[in-house]
Amino acid sequence: MKDILDRLEQRRTEARAGGGDKRIEAQHKRGKLTARERIELLLDKGSFEEFDMFVEHRSTDFGMEKSKIPGDGVVTGWGTVNGRTVYLFSKDFTVFGGSLSETHAQKIMKVQDMAMKARAPIIGLFDAGGARIQEGVAALGGYGEVFKRNVLASGVIPQISVIMGPCAGGDVYSPAMTDFIFMVRDTSYMFVTGPDVVKTVTNEVVTAEELGGASVHSAKSGVADGAFENDVEALLQMRRLIDFLPANNESGVPEWPTAQSVEDIDESLDTLVPDNPNKPYDIKELIQKVVDEGDFFEIAGAYAKNIVTGFGRIAGRTVGFVANQPLVLAGVLDSDASRKGARFVRFCDAFNIPIVTFVDVPGFLPGTAQEYNGLIKHGAKLLFAYSQATVPLVTVITRKAFGGAYDVMASKHVGGDVNYAWPTAQIAVMGAKGAVEIIFRTDIGDPEKIAARTKEYEDRFLSPFVAAERGYIDDVIMPHSTRKRIARALAMLKDKHVEMPRRKHDNLPV
Repeated sequence: MKDILDRLEQRRTEARAGGGDKRIEAQHKRGKLTARERIELLLDKGSFEEFDMFVEHRSTDFGMEKSKIPGDGVVTGWGTVNGRTVYLFSKDFTVFGGSLSETHAQKIMKVQDMAMKARAPIIGLFDAGGARIQEGVAALGGYGEVFKRNVLASGVIPQISVIMGPCAGGDVYSPAMTDFIFMVRDTSYMFVTGPDVVKTVTNEVVTAEELGGASVHSAKSGVADGAFENDVEALLQMRRLIDFLPANNESGVPEWPTAQSVEDIDESLDTLVPDNPNKPYDIKELIQKVVDEGDFFEIAGAYAKNIVTGFGRIAGRTVGFVANQPLVLAGVLDSDASRKGARFVRFCDAFNIPIVTFVDVPGFLPGTAQEYNGLIKHGAKLLFAYSQATVPLVTVITRKAFGGAYDVMASKHVGGDVNYAWPTAQIAVMGAKGAVEIIFRTDIGDPEKIAARTKEYEDRFLSPFVAAERGYIDDVIMPHSTRKRIARALAMLKDKHVEMPRRKHDNLPV
């Protein structure tokens, strides 16, 4: 019996060694952790249960039968994050460059299927060179099977991808279909075709970092939802994110104890909005003063900064926040901001996370660049997402709510449940200057008349009371009571239920 146990332990040791000491050392020299080190950091200590440790590829082409390593380039299993079950796979760059083979794909498929059965989140840690060329179509078939499972799991369990090294070719499409993608600066990149192929086809000379590095995808393309300095920070932040997310689409949001009372008021909010309507302020300050203990996890913070999205808690329960950011482009909605907001709203709705919307929007961004880029369709995505949402929607207009952007930002007309306004709110088709120049264009040559007309327009329309008189605003609230009023509204809406028309699926304006 002892011999058998010794042989088992020996095989386990071989499997845990991955590609061997030299390749592990090379991984560390690149500033990267190994697949198993990453799992240890991500999960609660001692909670990891591994599957398929001894799986090996079955390829016999190009001499592959002579090169077999247990695990075949990916570590799979389950564990806990702060006591909550998660499934995961971690690609091992030290084994065949983490490339995907038929058996490698089968390991991932198994853990995807188990996550779906258990209705628990799944996290993928990517560090790989794409498909294993020696296996040809068998590897491509494996990709397809993984992709199909990403789609089946969408909206059922949270799927998170963390890019911690190369991610190229077919490897990029599995993360692209998950809910969140995060990257590590300087050591990770994503692209469909690499720099060499780009040079051959288009004659462009570009580095891997310039083509698909973390700075590109987190700030320019919007593919990634965030970028972190190193592996350790990325994994610790994933633990934090998991704490905000429901286990699945039916479990309800997690609840964590909080020391902060929802009855707290914050007098500083009474002076947050400047007297000058054209002067900016930071909407994140409002979010941090509303959420429990100032704990706000921002999503896609470097992309489309004119809208802020992310998770916080109120009374210990997760809430999604969407807010126009006056510090950037005056908080205007453009194509990128609309897409960013729409995707976040749809995620929250899929997983029954209530949404709080802070509105300070002067409208949609004008110009040929936006129109040519499809602003109409992109703006419609945000409108569609809010109109379709059945979760509790609480909206607070802090200052400007002009034109169609007022409607889009979770107004009462598209499904907002409780809509508040601060006394500083201005709800109108457009700002006073533009409106007066259109309505009284014959008086443009008379500055005194224009000034009088502008004052008349401001008094009549640029206040929350016209909307409140029509019931479009449920109440005009004191800024310092915002946290309390939102908390009470969410408590009242906790069991909200909406019947939607029966259909196969909607036709989102993608």
